[in-house]
Amino acid sequence: MGKSESQMDIMEKSSKPGKRRWTMAEIGLSVLLLLASCALAGLVVLYTSNLPSCCSSMWFLAAARLLQNMDKSVEPCDNFYRYACGGWLERHVIPETSSRHSVFDILRDKLEIVLKGQQEQGCGDLWAAVFGRVGLIEQRDSQPLMKLIDGVGGWPVASEDWNTTAETWSLESTLAILTAHFHKKVILDMYVWTDDRDSQRHIIYGFNWTKFIQGVLSTVSIDIQREEEVVVYSAPYLQKLDDVLSRHSVRTMQNYLIWQLIIDRVSSLSRRFKDARARYRKTLYGTTVEDAWWRECVRYVQSSMENAVGALYVRETFAGESKQMVSNLISKIQQAYVETLEELNWMDDASKEKAREKAMAMKEHIGYPDHILEESNQKLDQEYAHLNFSEENYFENVLENLKSEAHKSLKKLREPVDPDLWIIGAAVVNAFYSPNRNQIVFPAGILQPPFFSKHQHQALNFGGIGMVIGHEITHGFDDNGRNFDKDGNMLNWWSNYSAEHFKEQSQCMVQQYGNFNWKLAGGQNVSGISTLGENIADNGGVRQAYKAYLKWMEMEGEEPRLPGLDMNHRQLFFLNFAQVWCGAYRPEYASQSIKTDSHSPLEYRVLGSLQNFEAFSEAFQCQKGSPMNPELKCRVW
Repeated sequence: MGKSESQMDIMEKSSKPGKRRWTMAEIGLSVLLLLASCALAGLVVLYTSNLPSCCSSMWFLAAARLLQNMDKSVEPCDNFYRYACGGWLERHVIPETSSRHSVFDILRDKLEIVLKGQQEQGCGDLWAAVFGRVGLIEQRDSQPLMKLIDGVGGWPVASEDWNTTAETWSLESTLAILTAHFHKKVILDMYVWTDDRDSQRHIIYGFNWTKFIQGVLSTVSIDIQREEEVVVYSAPYLQKLDDVLSRHSVRTMQNYLIWQLIIDRVSSLSRRFKDARARYRKTLYGTTVEDAWWRECVRYVQSSMENAVGALYVRETFAGESKQMVSNLISKIQQAYVETLEELNWMDDASKEKAREKAMAMKEHIGYPDHILEESNQKLDQEYAHLNFSEENYFENVLENLKSEAHKSLKKLREPVDPDLWIIGAAVVNAFYSPNRNQIVFPAGILQPPFFSKHQHQALNFGGIGMVIGHEITHGFDDNGRNFDKDGNMLNWWSNYSAEHFKEQSQCMVQQYGNFNWKLAGGQNVSGISTLGENIADNGGVRQAYKAYLKWMEMEGEEPRLPGLDMNHRQLFFLNFAQVWCGAYRPEYASQSIKTDSHSPLEYRVLGSLQNFEAFSEAFQCQKGSPMNPELKCRVW
């Protein structure tokens, strides 16, 4: 979700003893450390290769990466994922701290090292000082947690202590406290976001449960009127929820709700709590060791102060010319999407024209918001003006920040929509599409190899970040995004003919992916229904990127072959596409993610997309009927 700017009146609360307001300069450097105040690890030495500047050297490195990730003993037409990623899977062991290990996870780990180094360099003297705060966290042990538990009604609640309390206990009130004071969503999710039917205003998403909504919004002095409109996304869930709750006592519900709050706060407590959590996570996810303190701290600061952290990261790593290069790629792939519309016989001309308009109207955010690099930036200062911190109380700092984030989000209900708002920070290895804004976002964190580099072959760029761009564009036309128009409003722009045929085309993919059986997850099948949106985006993304690359090659000419790789430019495109999804899972995590992840497992993201794409089979000369070139192919876009 996006985040609105802070409200100035919150600054007045910073006059309590032992607390003070921070300037942006201090936030960007000192507070990042003071918040983290728990780093146990020593200094991390960043390894930087002294690479020659000439392109040929970069080509050798790219070729080496591609080669060592491959397993040439596997036939590409039998299982292209194993062919492309077999070497990667052989060389990489899932860390004891992780439930999944992939190219994405490795890039995120490296990004966190960069952020840690930036914080150390920015506050060298303070870095040494904050080590002492770790001892204070251990010394306080359970004290801050017990104070929190007392403030929310106790936990665990024994049956003998519950007789009188149960009469006044309210599920609605307890949920409201968790939402408004701790930004914790349990059982029910309520948030303020852009109105689906009017992208110029905000609205409540949740359910029309008056006591709950009033309890949440009263904390930010917003009165809810009886005629207030509320968007309810999951009516069937709410209907079934009532049946589930009726089978449990209020004591059980109180214990469950507070447990959900407590488990999130363990990372701010002493080592014995972390050790207990490690045993809990081993059962659920297969991990055997907790992450280093400094990683947890960096992640916390990164998520709670994303623009300040983003500014540090961009200054350190991001090449400014990358913005324009990626923008050019987006234009090419937008055009490729428009051209693919002409290939579709299931969509009528009127709907195609609306799809063209929406695709070309998509707004792009690349790298980072420009204002975060400005000196003496009032907008950035204001974003963190509401934060009040005590250097001695790390646990309470976290609670204070959670409350501020909740209030900042809720206050948007009566505020106008900011059309320039970034929905995510710069230091993120991911990409996003917002249907309410008809906006695609590519943070600086993902604009690096193997996804993108100004030095690597365009075949690799189009197969990497190009596919990601196409993926996000296609989200505007998947089973959810297709319900929104070019302005981000929920509006049916489809003819009945095209809408019915869209469902027919989609059903083919539901069945295709639903037939993938994941042995690692105990033989469970992928859910073709819950992964449909991502599968549509994967299939459309690789088609559009490939089409755009061929068109680029027509204009610029064929690229030189990479040394040591007996592969042409078309094959290199598909190889890099597959390798950005290399990754491995623990069985425990696989069994859970197959039920909850909206994405197909990494292997099937590659296999499903390429099995449907004739151009892949042509590039690798796969015989009709081979595993990678099945007779039946599915296509939506």
